[in-house]
Amino acid sequence: MTIEEKPEPGRSPGGRACRAGLLFVVSAPSGAGKTSLLDALQARDPQVLLSVSYTTRAPRPGEQEGRHYHFVPRAQFEQMLERGEFLESALVHGNYYGTSERWVLDRLDAGANVVLEIDWQGAAQVRRRFSDSIGIFILPPSLEALESRLNARRQDTPAVIAARLRAAREEISHVGEFDYVIINDEFDRAVDDLRAVIRAARLRTQTQFAANPRLHQF
Repeated sequence: MTIEEKPEPGRSPGGRACRAGLLFVVSAPSGAGKTSLLDALQARDPQVLLSVSYTTRAPRPGEQEGRHYHFVPRAQFEQMLERGEFLESALVHGNYYGTSERWVLDRLDAGANVVLEIDWQGAAQVRRRFSDSIGIFILPPSLEALESRLNARRQDTPAVIAARLRAAREEISHVGEFDYVIINDEFDRAVDDLRAVIRAARLRTQTQFAANPRLHQF
């Protein structure tokens, strides 16, 4: 690269504008294990920040306010929606879910690797805003395995489980919209696959130039 070709700060050698942080979108049908995978990812890679979504549904056993979700009344969520506070939002199984836009933008500007745990509808909204976001879809090894996992959780009635399985078929039909697919058959291998996607994204040329100002000296 000649002196004349040196990229401007904040741009890759090809001239593309760069953000300091990376945005990952992880989706999966209910019961595929994405929450457990992301907890394991964060434990092994503290540089990854998990966005905490807002929701109108009631907490499940063991869920904590501010750690798993921000649990808010439906009226409050709808007010936030009207004010345009969400990067994405969706109505899933009769409950609202949404991601704070300000929280995400602040952390991307600070150079963080942000992971959104959202459904395919929210993922489509994020792609329209951030075309360089990285989509990861978690699949169960089979629908039969998914049904077994849902039953093993003992959190839902048979009618709810049946509804979740119908929704799973619809969600899985959108897998082609994502950049990577991870099959959660063996948990440790699935975690390693997830970490591999994160590591590879950090090594992309535009990401390296955004994160390492000294590269602009070459």
